[in-house]
Amino acid sequence: MKKILLTSFLVLLLAALSAVWWLHRDMQRQLNSPMALDEDQVLVVEPGMSLRRIGRYLSDNGWLSHPWYFIYEARRRDVATRIHAGEYAVEQGTTPVDLLERLIQGKVIQYSLTLPEGITFRQILRLIRQHEQLEKTLQEYTPESVMTTIDKPGMEPEGRFYPDTYHFPRGTTDVEFLRRAWHTMETVLAEEWPARDTGLPYDSPYEALIMASIIEKETAVPEERGRIAGVFVRRLQKGMKLQTDPTVIYALGRDFDGDIRRRDLGYDSPYNTYVYRGLPPTPIAAPGRDSIHAALHPEDGDELYFVSRGDGSHHFSSTLAEHNQAVRRYQLNGSNKPRATSH
Repeated sequence: MKKILLTSFLVLLLAALSAVWWLHRDMQRQLNSPMALDEDQVLVVEPGMSLRRIGRYLSDNGWLSHPWYFIYEARRRDVATRIHAGEYAVEQGTTPVDLLERLIQGKVIQYSLTLPEGITFRQILRLIRQHEQLEKTLQEYTPESVMTTIDKPGMEPEGRFYPDTYHFPRGTTDVEFLRRAWHTMETVLAEEWPARDTGLPYDSPYEALIMASIIEKETAVPEERGRIAGVFVRRLQKGMKLQTDPTVIYALGRDFDGDIRRRDLGYDSPYNTYVYRGLPPTPIAAPGRDSIHAALHPEDGDELYFVSRGDGSHHFSSTLAEHNQAVRRYQLNGSNKPRATSH
């Protein structure tokens, strides 16, 4: 009798072990096989979403036939509470193990928004309002309201948000985005300011930022930035007006129709450097690092004037006579409309 019982026990044990072995093999096969996706998909994990709900979603949508394998694997690895909320790209060929790793590491879909160099604050706000993946939380899109909301009350926003391509997950708020761009500009200034050349006519990083914004708007030729900075610095040091067109354009604002006329050069605004000496009261755009660097490291020389050649580059002159000759050559005698820069 004992022999029969022992035999029965061994048979049952063997059957149980076989079942466990088969179950383990089946689980590993399914966990490491591509999920049933007809096309690339997006999995949205809401905040507080449980592992069981995620498994049920995978099953209900036909991605997994045995979601409990997925759930067991997460619990076996003790990572069930480490899953991050967000949007996840699930491409064809993705296995349940691959997906679990993404959920644990929080590899959510990243969206982007590019703030180009030379962008104004008004243009930044427009881009933010138009971006579908940024969550809109600002009550008002006025400079005063925005700066108060990002904990910078009373500060001027122009030029203070660093131009760059920013990546972020869905649900990032407009306020978070602006704080990040502000902090990035502060970081760049903090890195560049201590290494500045000596003898510059700036009392603070903010004044250097103002100069950098003018340089940014004056040229699209990278090699010219330092040279243009040199012209402006020498003009400031000599007490000459900067007389730079981008400040007039900024002063005109919405009234600027694409052409600067002679009467515009006399437009009464503290931003108009044809009328007032020194730097404008604030930046006129957001400069990139290269323009900031140029403002802090202007090229040496004796040039005090430059004029557009009409192709994006400029002709530089040391004397007014030479400059006037260049104006006649490149603007008054050509197809380009007159543009008086740094007279």
